[in-house]
Amino acid sequence: MIGFDMDYTLLKYRKQSIEALSYKLTVEKLIKQYGYPPELDSMVYDPAFVVRGLVVDKKTGNIFKMDHHNHVGRVYHGRRLLSRDERKSLYRNAKIRLSGPRYHWIDTMFALPEAVLYADIIDLFELKLGRKRIDFRQLFEDIRGAIDECHRDDSLKSMIRSNFAEFIEEDPDLPVALHKLRSAGKKLFVLTNSYGPYTQAAMSHLLDGKLSEYPVWQNYFDFTIVGASKPAFFNEDRKFLALDKTTGEIVDETEINALDRQFIFQGGSVSEFERFIDVPGEEILYVGDHIYGDIIRSKKESLWRTALILEEMEDEIGVAKQKRDAQSELIAIEEERSMLEHEITQKKLLLNMKNEDETDGRANIDKKQLRLEIDKKKKELRNLIEERERIESEIDRAYNPYWGSVFKEGNDNSCFGRQVERYACLYTSRVSNFRFYSPVQYFRSPRHWMAHEKL
Repeated sequence: MIGFDMDYTLLKYRKQSIEALSYKLTVEKLIKQYGYPPELDSMVYDPAFVVRGLVVDKKTGNIFKMDHHNHVGRVYHGRRLLSRDERKSLYRNAKIRLSGPRYHWIDTMFALPEAVLYADIIDLFELKLGRKRIDFRQLFEDIRGAIDECHRDDSLKSMIRSNFAEFIEEDPDLPVALHKLRSAGKKLFVLTNSYGPYTQAAMSHLLDGKLSEYPVWQNYFDFTIVGASKPAFFNEDRKFLALDKTTGEIVDETEINALDRQFIFQGGSVSEFERFIDVPGEEILYVGDHIYGDIIRSKKESLWRTALILEEMEDEIGVAKQKRDAQSELIAIEEERSMLEHEITQKKLLLNMKNEDETDGRANIDKKQLRLEIDKKKKELRNLIEERERIESEIDRAYNPYWGSVFKEGNDNSCFGRQVERYACLYTSRVSNFRFYSPVQYFRSPRHWMAHEKL
């Protein structure tokens, strides 16, 4: 069986359009319902400022990116990049625990506008309105509350529903990919946090009549589950409700004992689902875009296989190809740097030795000459580091002018990149990529080499 999330998985949103709408609606609520100054209305959404995998520090008002060791890399306060010394004084001596109340992890596409808005309001308050004291934690909680309300009161999705063409990108390969999987005997299902009426409308726009064999979208799927409240679906015991297949409205609030194709369902849990379908978890692949709600929780709480949708991959692969020569140059510089550092440490060791303790056959150590050689090597090393930083900056700006690659921070994988590697059995940029593989393809991970094995 293969299951699919809907938002940002089956539905590929036009990123800039939907994020700008979310930003605008949130600003309106902050002004009208939370009493924020009308100057907020002058701010303009900048889609380039944030990427997935950033962390909001609600104590300091900073936004930062970590590597996979949870070491903090670059940090912004508003739109100002903090210096190395500022960054070290704030984060060098403290362990970052994302589960604590101080931090908020930006790990979904829906969460990107709130991080931009947080930085923009801080800049507005500090640089334009001259506020000396800001409750950064309350500011973020207000932004989160306003965005949540946009989802709860349907103001965001009602705008999307009124003009799907503006907010949803057509993918002609998607219905073909789903048909190919069904034709090979796979059972397909939808498992989404969106509720019935929106799911019905959005999926109708996406799939109705796209292939003659499937007049309506439900024909592609054996089961549809809405309002799943992931990650609760994977770690709580909740019952299913039956919904009308046409309208998405609840028709039966009593407990159900089987999944019938004449209905769609709301709520439920992974244990109930597996009991009803009688398919072991290891034979289920779930495809979603949310690293925590779709991938990590399903991986930890069940035997389901996972496939993560990362639409950023298409741009990242394009940049990687474009900067291939620069990447090769960077690798060569790192190797040369390592050799230079080794030479310097060896010469420093000789410099610190006492003449009578020498074992290298020389009667005396010319310490003056050694110092000159060390100084020369240090100058070469400084030049090499400057060149490395220049190339790294060039590569970073090609990915994102503020944060670089989503999947890297410095020389290491980013915290987000590490989670992708660790928890996603597969990852790809869109569901329709499955069209280009056999439906009985067995995907094997590449061999993992430890550092000492890379001879």
